[in-house]
Formats: sequence, structure tokens, C-alpha cells
Amino acid sequence: MALLERIEAGTDEAPRRPRKSLMSYPPSSELAFPGCKPVRLPREELELYDGRLEFWDGATETAWVCEPNSPYHEKPGGALPSLVERIAQVRGSPITCYGSMDLMVRNEGGLAWRILQADQSVYLHPGRARLPGAVAMEVGEHDLPDVVLEVDHTTDVYRGKLRLYEAWGFPEVWVEVPNYRAASRPKRRRAGLTIHVLEGDVYRESPESRAFPGWSAEELHVAFNERVRSARTCAVLERVGAVLGAREGTGPDDDPMLRSLRSQSRTEGRMEGRAEGREEGRAGMVRAMLSSRGIGLSEDFPADVPGFAESPEAVIVAAAFACDSEQDFRARIRSH
Repeated sequence: MALLERIEAGTDEAPRRPRKSLMSYPPSSELAFPGCKPVRLPREELELYDGRLEFWDGATETAWVCEPNSPYHEKPGGALPSLVERIAQVRGSPITCYGSMDLMVRNEGGLAWRILQADQSVYLHPGRARLPGAVAMEVGEHDLPDVVLEVDHTTDVYRGKLRLYEAWGFPEVWVEVPNYRAASRPKRRRAGLTIHVLEGDVYRESPESRAFPGWSAEELHVAFNERVRSARTCAVLERVGAVLGAREGTGPDDDPMLRSLRSQSRTEGRMEGRAEGREEGRAGMVRAMLSSRGIGLSEDFPADVPGFAESPEAVIVAAAFACDSEQDFRARIRSH
């Protein structure tokens, strides 16, 4: 049963199939890209083409394009880098996003044969991955992204792109349908996010990410659709980052930015503590001096004495020896 048929039938009892040639499977005749239009794009013009495309087929030199893109389509892909950056800081090691780069399969002669463009691509460990080259991410040459994001605002990845991701072995695909409904979106397509993780050779739906453990489909959808990042989402990002850090033995102090900020915060805290200690010591000294002389004091003295905090200690001691009442002490500090 094909992926689309399994989805529509609501069953996950799909037979395992052997890997087939990435150049010809699935056949182009079985792929559909709703919301896009096919345009002729010869191979020699491919490198000069700077627009967005869903799929390019070298056998027919045809590109399926879906332009222009609306803000509602672009927002999730634009938000993902900043979301995973927060996770990376808490984890203590970098995560890299490559945007809508070309994801390419070449033929036996080394020519580009099939190309996909995701809305966002994420590498969890860029420091040890075989990262994409200057032209594209080539299947079999570079490491596949840990996650690719597809935004179905007016399109439908299930009838084409998801089948290719599955055949090419991409480990995890997120399909986001924004809350804002485009007029051209089929009514049966409900807002929400679906996570597809590869098990063997087939995708299974998962309630949470495998790459980002504990990050649920619901939490991802909320984060992609917020106008302003909420405290709830920030807590989720911190939680996921902490889980990844615990797994890898890293943490916020391994991130240069957070390490610097945390160091500054600790330094400021120590300085504030010392300053508070000094003020408490001066206040205690004055109260003890005046009490020993039998001078009655109000409950808030000397915290409520204008100029006390700014006065040198010598001035405070002199006023404490010379005054004959609390009011006299206040006047001496005020007149200094």
C-alpha cells in the first residue's frame, strides 16, 4: 500500500519494501504537487534559476513551482531557526538550519536528476556531519538533515514530496498546516502539525519528535503560529534543550553566549550582595551606637534617613557621636 493510501486509510500496517533506484522511484507519473504548476526548466538553466520550487525532474526537465509565497507560508520556516537556536544554547552545542536548499539526487553520470526544496532543513550536530556542498545537499554524498519542515498552506506534500522523502531515507519530516486558512486550501486539511519518523523504509506518524525528544506536534504547531513567543513555548525549548544536553553531557555553560551572560549575572549578584552587606553593616553600627547612648529610634531607622546610603562612613560616625536625638542625627546627615 502506498504512503498516500495508508494515510487516507488510516492504517500503519504497511509492508516493508526494498530500496529502489532513487532516480526512478517513485515514478514521476505517480507523483502530484497540488497547488503548484509545471514549468519547463532545462538543465542548462537550472543553476541560473533562483526561484522556489517543489520538485524538479531531470527526465522531463520540468519544475513544479508554487509562487508567490504568502507570509503565512513563510512564517513557520522563518521561525524554526530561532526556536532551535534557543534549544542549542540550553544544550550547549550548535544546531544549524539550511533553509530551503536543494536536496538532490544525481544520475550515474553525475548530473542532477531529481531535486526537492524543503521549507527548512535542520542539522542537530553540524560539527560532525557531512554538510551540504556549495550547490546542494546530495543524497548519498552528504548526511541527510535530521529534520525537514514542509508547510502546507496551499499545497499538499502527501501526494508527492513526502513519498520522495520516504524513498530517499530522510529520517524525520514535519508537515505544518498553519492556523490561517488560505482560500485555496481544501476544507479537509485541518490546521495542525504532523511528525513523520522513518522506521525501516516507511514513515510512521509520531506524537513527538525523535530528533528533539519531548517536543510534541502540538507544541510545535503552537510555536509556529504564535505572534509573539510565549512563556509556555520558552519553557518547552528549555526542556528539550536540557534533555539533549543531559544526553550529551553538555549544558548552558558550554554555549559561549550563555556562558558569558551567566558569568556576568553571577558577578553582578556577588557585587549586589556585598553592597547590601555593607549597607546592613553601617545601619547596624549606627543603631548600636545611638541605642548605647539611650537615644530612642524609630522602626525604619536609618533606612528612611535621606542621604544615609550616600554618606561616607566618617560622616555617619561623627553624626552618631554628636547628635542628641534621632531627629538631630537626621539633620546632621541632611546638612552634610
